[in-house]
Amino acid sequence: MYAAPVVLIVDDHSDIRRLLSITLGKEHRTIEAADGVAALEAVRHHRPGMVLLDVMMPGELDGLQVLEAIKTNPKTKNTPVAMITARGQLADQDKGRALGADAYFIKPFSPLQVASWVRNHLK
Repeated sequence: MYAAPVVLIVDDHSDIRRLLSITLGKEHRTIEAADGVAALEAVRHHRPGMVLLDVMMPGELDGLQVLEAIKTNPKTKNTPVAMITARGQLADQDKGRALGADAYFIKPFSPLQVASWVRNHLK
């Protein structure tokens, strides 16, 4: 039986995680993490096909640090990562892209636009 690709959704707001899980759940398996440390643990444990990652999160690691950890690890560097954040300034987007972000969605975002991007970029 074919297993649906796993998408890791990382955001400290449960309503954002739920919205994306519902939107993506028909085509993909989703897992969630509420902070950067949990996100990296989920990446190690589940090997998701893609990560949707908030930038501003409480705790030890913010989204940019998680992005950098994913993109500098030889085992995960090719995992597509889309940033989903309220940090919409051009400098913020440039920093995310410099660290390896594959896409940048600014809150409030269109869940259908994110789902379309996931569908087109998930390996």
